[in-house]
Amino acid sequence: MATREERDKYRSVLNDVGEVQWRYGHPPAFDLVNQLFEEGQTKVWPEGSLEETVQNAIKSWEMEFSHKIRLQDFKTINPDKFKLFVNGREGLSAEETLRLGSYNALLKTSLPGEFQYYKPEEESFESSHDAFRSALPRGFAFEILSVYSGPPNIAFKFRHWGYFEGDFKGHAPTGEMVQFLGLGVLKVDELLRAEEIEIYYDPGELFGGLLKGPPILETKTTDSGDNTAEKHSCPFTH
Repeated sequence: MATREERDKYRSVLNDVGEVQWRYGHPPAFDLVNQLFEEGQTKVWPEGSLEETVQNAIKSWEMEFSHKIRLQDFKTINPDKFKLFVNGREGLSAEETLRLGSYNALLKTSLPGEFQYYKPEEESFESSHDAFRSALPRGFAFEILSVYSGPPNIAFKFRHWGYFEGDFKGHAPTGEMVQFLGLGVLKVDELLRAEEIEIYYDPGELFGGLLKGPPILETKTTDSGDNTAEKHSCPFTH
């Protein structure tokens, strides 16, 4: 019988043997998001192509930052050189990215607080993942749309999407697809481990869909039978 580690065809590092410390005590399963990806992908790249290789490498990179807790267990990055640059901001080291979590790292912004859709400095690793897992229960699929150059500096265009079927920060789900497009540059070493990743995208594309849902209000039935809205419900409740 195939084990959890052997089932995922997009994240080959899950097949590696050895002592890995997993954040939740076991290797993750990606059945739902893999199904979402396969149903919604716009391009099917030939097996072994550069496009497929880059696509699977980034899926694996995200998996490691979300599910592994020790950099020594990472296979997709060179931890001594790794930097993540988002929208031209100062680069984050591997340690900083792991501490913040991929959502907080990718959503950091220099906008004044009153203009921020999401405030990563107020979120922990766990709360950030809970928020997006709640909002996108089938997962957040990633697809490479184009690759413009080969290693060591790989320039690419990508798409990230999911279905807003759960609460997000007090906003009711719409059931609609939310997505954003972006550009990236992946610098790799001779072992194809990431040394630098640059990502450029507009977070407004994503939050425009997530904040579209109406505010959720908890209601209390009074003795007279009237329903009165009292407060916003917790967006992290599953």
